Amino acid sequence: MTLRTVLGKIQGELQKREKVHDEVLKDMRRATRLSKQAILFTHQARFEEAKKLLKEATELFGRLHSIAKTYPDMLYSGMVNAAYQEYAEARTFVVLVREDRFLSPEDIKVPSIDYVLGLADVIGELRRRALDSLRRGDVKTAEKCLHLMEDIYVELMAMDEAYMLVPGLRRKSDVARHLIEATRGDITIEARRSSLEKSMKELEKLVKKKSKP
Repeated sequence: MTLRTVLGKIQGELQKREKVHDEVLKDMRRATRLSKQAILFTHQARFEEAKKLLKEATELFGRLHSIAKTYPDMLYSGMVNAAYQEYAEARTFVVLVREDRFLSPEDIKVPSIDYVLGLADVIGELRRRALDSLRRGDVKTAEKCLHLMEDIYVELMAMDEAYMLVPGLRRKSDVARHLIEATRGDITIEARRSSLEKSMKELEKLVKKKSKP
């Protein structure tokens, strides 16, 4: 076999690999968009639509796993990790809102590191849900969101060496701490306002009752 033949064969393999790589990136970008939209639909209580989007994203990851049998290195790229994290965030958030429980990395077939980073991002979505609830006057749901935010943060902090083993977790945890403090303040203010409004209404009723002849 001549050198030209050998190099020609290698070139063909590289071109095929490049095509597969482009397909994987396209799929991962779509999986990321689907997950982001599923989170939005969950905030809007459009749960069935969110479920359909996440099902499609799941199928895209299934295709990735099939490709990885031939090209295992395809699993290790920034775009794939970002897609996994967004997907983990979406799946976790949806189940927390609908079923009040947590999923494991095994449940959603996501690498542990991407699961942890996605879980940290759920805190931001819970703050958004808490603020939406406060705008509706639903302090109870807002308080529930705050408790979940605190639970996630505390458990992440309890992971002894996570900061060294999970790149980016320290930054996300710092952001999460500030979000929790801000949310606690927002809820406290709204709870006091609601309590004052209730007291004023009760006093108004009492005054009207006493003023009657």
